[in-house]
Amino acid sequence: MKNKLSTNELWRFLMVAAGTVIFSAAINLFLTPLKLYNGGALGISQLIRTVLVDRLHILNAPNIDISGIIYFLLNIPLFLLAYKGVSRLFFLKTAMSVALTTFIVTVIPVPNPLIIEEPLTSCIIGGLMYGVGVGLCLYAGGSGGGIDILGIYFSKRYRNFSVGKVNILINGVIYLICALMFDLQTAIYCIIYAALSSFAVDRAHSQNIMIQVTIFTKKTGVADAIMQKIYRGVTEWKGDGAYTHESTNILVTAVSKYEINLVRRTVQEIDPNAFIIYNKILNIDGNYLKKL
Repeated sequence: MKNKLSTNELWRFLMVAAGTVIFSAAINLFLTPLKLYNGGALGISQLIRTVLVDRLHILNAPNIDISGIIYFLLNIPLFLLAYKGVSRLFFLKTAMSVALTTFIVTVIPVPNPLIIEEPLTSCIIGGLMYGVGVGLCLYAGGSGGGIDILGIYFSKRYRNFSVGKVNILINGVIYLICALMFDLQTAIYCIIYAALSSFAVDRAHSQNIMIQVTIFTKKTGVADAIMQKIYRGVTEWKGDGAYTHESTNILVTAVSKYEINLVRRTVQEIDPNAFIIYNKILNIDGNYLKKL
């Protein structure tokens, strides 16, 4: 069992690395060439770099983007929050992601000429790539660092929070600064990029998507298996088939999208003929544990 868990965690670390490469590539290939700004801690790092290098003309290192180094420094206090407020594994995966992001953003050159010159197209492709990359990190139990750490922390403690929502709140402040420092057009393109990336993050972060599962089975023990293997509460009652007039067990539970495959396997091990309905839930009030 320990070896199996170790193998699973190794795959999760590889998923975090893959997600980091995807969202870092989105920044270097589609955002930075157009002099647009990312959201979150990386966006703050880019703004600081612009002030230091372009406005004050200091710390200008040829072929090196110091925003990556600033990003790493900003994450140091957040690492403590990840370790204390979330988990040790989350901290390790996030630290690896931040280190890899720092390397890619700092060292990998920005393409010249541009891959896509049309700003709106770059915002759309870059935003979706960034959101999928960050979502993959979150799906694997890590994060891309920065605001994602705060998003996970608040999602665990406040029911109506999600990582995408936290990103939108923080990014609103960043892009207001962009509008004041540069021009409205720059801020608008950045907002389009941020909105698409936040949407993609919440879609890819399947632990954040809640699903109602209704199960119809004639077998006993399904509810106990769900409670023991998935640690979710189940409501059960008896029903009668309108056509067959046979008695059936009706079970209802709420799980995350991340747990759907485990629910399906658990039910089918006991009753391969069980009828299962899945409904996406917009919100849940009450005692529902977010397993992020």
